Amino acid sequence: MKKDVFEHHLNINRRHFFKKAAMGLGGVALGSLLAPDLFKGSQDAANQIPLGLKHFASKAKRIIMLVQNGAPSQLETFDFKPKLRDMFGQDLPESIRQGQRLTGMTAYQKSFPLVGSKFGFKQYGNSGAWVSELLPNIAKITDDICIVKSMHTDAINHDPALTFLQTGAQVGNRPSMGSWFSYGLGSENKNLPAFCVLLSKGGGTGQGVYSKLWSNGFLDSTHQGVQLSASENPILYLNNPKGMNMKSRRDMLNHLGTLNEMGYKEFKDPEIHSKIKQYEMAYRMQTAVPEITDVSKEPDHIKKLYGADCMIPGTYAANCLLARKLSESGVRFVQLYHQGWDQHNNLVGQIKGQAKDVDQASAALITDLKQRGLLDETLVIWGGEFGRTNYCQGKLTKDNYGRDHHPRAFSIFMAGGGVKGGKVYGKTDELGYNIIENPVHIHDLHATIMHLMGLDHEKLTYKYLGRRFRLTDVHGHVVKDILA
Repeated sequence: MKKDVFEHHLNINRRHFFKKAAMGLGGVALGSLLAPDLFKGSQDAANQIPLGLKHFASKAKRIIMLVQNGAPSQLETFDFKPKLRDMFGQDLPESIRQGQRLTGMTAYQKSFPLVGSKFGFKQYGNSGAWVSELLPNIAKITDDICIVKSMHTDAINHDPALTFLQTGAQVGNRPSMGSWFSYGLGSENKNLPAFCVLLSKGGGTGQGVYSKLWSNGFLDSTHQGVQLSASENPILYLNNPKGMNMKSRRDMLNHLGTLNEMGYKEFKDPEIHSKIKQYEMAYRMQTAVPEITDVSKEPDHIKKLYGADCMIPGTYAANCLLARKLSESGVRFVQLYHQGWDQHNNLVGQIKGQAKDVDQASAALITDLKQRGLLDETLVIWGGEFGRTNYCQGKLTKDNYGRDHHPRAFSIFMAGGGVKGGKVYGKTDELGYNIIENPVHIHDLHATIMHLMGLDHEKLTYKYLGRRFRLTDVHGHVVKDILA
């Protein structure tokens, strides 16, 4: 009898099965809704989190990176050094320089005459942050930003330094930051790319900006940054040609998808599937992009906030406003490049124009995000690829001077997305040459940005050529002191 009862309990009928399995099936269904790629295989599935899932709760959901291409001088913006004025024209002491590397542009100089900033500085906000008169609008929002004055990098020239800032390596064929976030987190809006790029030029000396800076590297090509232009068509070849409507476009893509699937079955090339995804994304973008890139419908008070230039396509102000619209619409990573900061000579004249280009719009972007309740979930980063020397390059006069590249110490600022506002972090020596407190390497910056986005920089990896790569390579520490 006991044996019969035991066997009865082992028997599972159809109704019993579905009753017991309901919780499990429900969990699977919920998981697939929260992360559509949860059960999709990949070549590195054992080490890669499914797209859309984070390693831990994040502070930020999206990033807007304002790259000041050419390297703005920290000594004219955020790192006030009055002693440089007192030592005007005196040679940089060897005890400070310590034989550190020079560029080919100043290596020939027999002396390195010190020069302080020609511009005035004042303290602002609860932190008492020193900000140059060149940036009056940014000065007003110092309680919303964290100024890091102890950044340093490995590269001393523009191309490798900018590549290093964007990819964590000085060489090419590495995924850019935006591509890593696209790979690890996916997109918030299926009708828009996860990674967009905007370019603008100032009046100063420019440095090259090139597509390898937003390249997907060895990642799937769907993670490459999409560049938006200042033309009538922000994304080239997105619109239908004459004689083709959306229905005929849909039919064409369906047939093309069938052909590509046939090609994939024969050759097993994963890029064929990537190409299909890109065609489908372009189709969905045809309806989403025109509306988002149209800034003419913005209210007058927003146009006034960003400045008159925000209505001129391709300007820094217009790109800042567009960055807000893209981020607000769910684009994971928006990157702006503003060229013209390479001031080896005539710094006093050129930097005025550069600062005027970016000051109002940069402050407006942060203010705009804050008033919309988006700043807490949007990380804004402002800065260049390295800093500028405390000594003059070439001939020094009382009215003008130039500064060479300086990778040993420079300043950036960050806002929102889990970063402490009203904070100044790090310190350089009294001549602004070496870091003496809380150094932050580029790898540390990357690790911190990833942490704020809910990713462990040591765990987000991709296997390529027999080894596992990551944005921070084998380096990087989260700068916890600046986290809110």
